[in-house]
Amino acid sequence: MSQNQASSPADSKPATAVSRIAALIPGILLCILVAGVSALLERAELGVFQHPYIEALVMAILLGMAVRSFWKPAPRWQAGIAFSAKQLLEVAVMLLGASISFAAIAASGIALLASVAAVVVVALCVSFGLSRLLGLPTRLSILIACGNSICGNSAIAAVAPIIGATNDEIASSISFTAILGVMMVLGLPLLIPLLQLSATQYGILAGLTVYAVPQVLAATVPAGLVSTQIGTLVKLMRVLMLGPVVVSLSLVASRWQADAKKTSVGFFRLVPWFILGFLALATLRSLEIVPATVVGPVTKITSFLTVVSMAALGLGVDVRVLANVGGRVTAAVTLSLMLLLGISIALVHWFK
Repeated sequence: MSQNQASSPADSKPATAVSRIAALIPGILLCILVAGVSALLERAELGVFQHPYIEALVMAILLGMAVRSFWKPAPRWQAGIAFSAKQLLEVAVMLLGASISFAAIAASGIALLASVAAVVVVALCVSFGLSRLLGLPTRLSILIACGNSICGNSAIAAVAPIIGATNDEIASSISFTAILGVMMVLGLPLLIPLLQLSATQYGILAGLTVYAVPQVLAATVPAGLVSTQIGTLVKLMRVLMLGPVVVSLSLVASRWQADAKKTSVGFFRLVPWFILGFLALATLRSLEIVPATVVGPVTKITSFLTVVSMAALGLGVDVRVLANVGGRVTAAVTLSLMLLLGISIALVHWFK
């Protein structure tokens, strides 16, 4: 009897771990199912329109929200959904670093790099200010500012776990940003004859204003190969700004959480583990320690994990909350985008 009691604590640890993993499986499988359907819809869209105007990432959150509108997941689903929304998203953010090379960005020229950085900083500050003036919460304002100024949904997904954004805040910012992102892809080429833009100028404009890399391709292909190449390069420069922004936000967010306690906070508490992993992988990629052959598979894994995480976020969203903030979010995103477009148009006239 005493022998069984002595072995009980040791045996309970593996049993507890297995039970925790088992509890995650239903919710994770549900998120993977929603993500798979979203990927199929994106592929169908690609076959019809030649470009995915609405990415699987956006599809996943919208599908998740649609499912949540008709069916509230029972407690047995919640653990896996929560795990997919947080832990899987943090892994995806870390893996993003493997696709960034500091050397490739620096080789494009100091003037263009400095211009892109300046536009991102100005757009971040003004977009955040506009959102706050419209009465939006601080975290939602940060998400809108980062999504509008850096790289749309990817920036929102990367910043969200750092500032502790809720599912509703993430869904609000992504949903409305996605709609305007598609409108930019469709409407931006109309500015070529209107403003008499050269291929180089239009490429810079598209890279500065369009949210996602696939959308940059869709917006620049009608203008030719030069516009596509330059637009993609400028877009990657914007994506690179995500690193400094997320590190800065992690420091600020840690102070928000610790300002009530006047105690010293260690470095690893200030900067989340996945941000350190992001910077480490970006450094290794820049030093070519991470070979180029690895980047493709890692990028696919990152995309998959992000789509699964967005499905989880959608499944946790109450659409009624979106309805309450819809008007203000739409106004904030629209005004921010118009500001970014105006700054970018002024800038491209410096480059011939």
